[in-house]
Amino acid sequence: MSILINYKKNFSKKTSSNTILFVDEKYNISGLKKHILSSEYKFISDLIKTRDIKKKILTFDLSSKKKVILVSLKKNITSYDVENLGAKFYDQIKNNKQSEYTLNSDTVSIKLKNIVGHFLHGLKLKSYSFEKYKSKKTKKKFSINVIGKNIPSYKDQIKFKAIEDGTFYTRDLVSEPGNILHPDEYAKRLNYLKKDGLKVQIYDEKKLKKLGMNTLLGVGQGSIRGSYLVTLEWKGLKDSSKPLAFVGKGVCFDTGGISLKPAKFMEDMTYDMAGSAVVVGLMKSLAIRKAKINAVGVVGLVENMPGGNAQRPGDIVKSYSGKTVEILNTDAEGRLVLADALTYTEEKFKPKFIVDLATLTGAIIVSLGSEYAGLFSNDNKLSNQLINAGENVQEKVWRMPLNKNFDKLIDSKNADMQNINYVGGAGSTTAAQFLQRFILNKTPWAHLDIAGMAFSKYGGALNSGGATGYGVRLLNKLIEDNYE
Repeated sequence: MSILINYKKNFSKKTSSNTILFVDEKYNISGLKKHILSSEYKFISDLIKTRDIKKKILTFDLSSKKKVILVSLKKNITSYDVENLGAKFYDQIKNNKQSEYTLNSDTVSIKLKNIVGHFLHGLKLKSYSFEKYKSKKTKKKFSINVIGKNIPSYKDQIKFKAIEDGTFYTRDLVSEPGNILHPDEYAKRLNYLKKDGLKVQIYDEKKLKKLGMNTLLGVGQGSIRGSYLVTLEWKGLKDSSKPLAFVGKGVCFDTGGISLKPAKFMEDMTYDMAGSAVVVGLMKSLAIRKAKINAVGVVGLVENMPGGNAQRPGDIVKSYSGKTVEILNTDAEGRLVLADALTYTEEKFKPKFIVDLATLTGAIIVSLGSEYAGLFSNDNKLSNQLINAGENVQEKVWRMPLNKNFDKLIDSKNADMQNINYVGGAGSTTAAQFLQRFILNKTPWAHLDIAGMAFSKYGGALNSGGATGYGVRLLNKLIEDNYE
């Protein structure tokens, strides 16, 4: 579904299009007299007495072709609350026959910055749908003309659009089936991001073997598809200051390898590359809005298949860091991809911090469901920044423990470590503890296990089901609030 936003200066009370007006939480409409016709004002004044004003949005049919929609704003409303209202508004209009609306920004009386921008942002995020492979696509288009003085500045319009474009790009990638978005195709698509201003470097299997990235390569060796590490660099500062680094797991399809998964729900493993998609969407967003920071995104792209050349349980591989790993379970593959990517990112780019994202463990869903991502970190400052950013945009994280006492669960008798804890328990923590061993120079680091957040069968406040794009807005907020 397409939504076109137009910003216009002129407005007439006699407009024939549906009109969106803002009121206070008590639905005091006296301030609307100068914005609508007196006959319309009298009509609404009479009918509002019969309505439930606890509702956030009320609609009045003035005729078969025109509606007036009142959106109530409470005094202590947050930007996320406003985005939620925009999403609720979309749910109410998506099945309407009318497709043109006029939003009067002069009716906003709350002083929160960018109320109109956040309202439209929520509306746009909620409107996303993935219909690429449907023979009958939704052709409906909505046009919203925004008038008045309280419209977002041009700079803010760019910022909102950049976050939307980045989020939608992430959702698109996660929604693609595994037969289309395999590692070869994924790497090819990332090369096109050069047009957004990103520096893109693709390391194929030949280069990865030369670098010694054997934990990453081991995951993909059973597939006929290639394995890749791709770096995306954004230089938003003229100086050569240390970049912010974001690393993503990109397992384009995860069968479990030789340690084969059960058939039930295996089709969901198309989204096992969601961590990488968040990194890519974030980098695209930063480039579009020309963020005043230096940043790098690093993604490891593989396909985990049970082929004749597949990695076996019991194999021992040497990582890029030089540490050796005994593979006890080939379905604990994401941490192997991230292990090489993390060490390489730290060594090559020497970043201020590293945040990695991965649909890493089912155990985090047992712990936190689909309300929070699991946060594991070696740094309190970075953790608190992520927690605060998550609360602000309602892409929440919950800090989970790391402790040296967990190390014994992943120590191996035959190698430096093993890739899974077979004793039982603490599945997400031992996975994070494994990753931490590949941060060699005490760089501030945070791991976000987004297994419960990347995909929703039922939809959420700002998405309609399917790929959520979780993480793009969170990390944009982290950067905006603390590093720009």
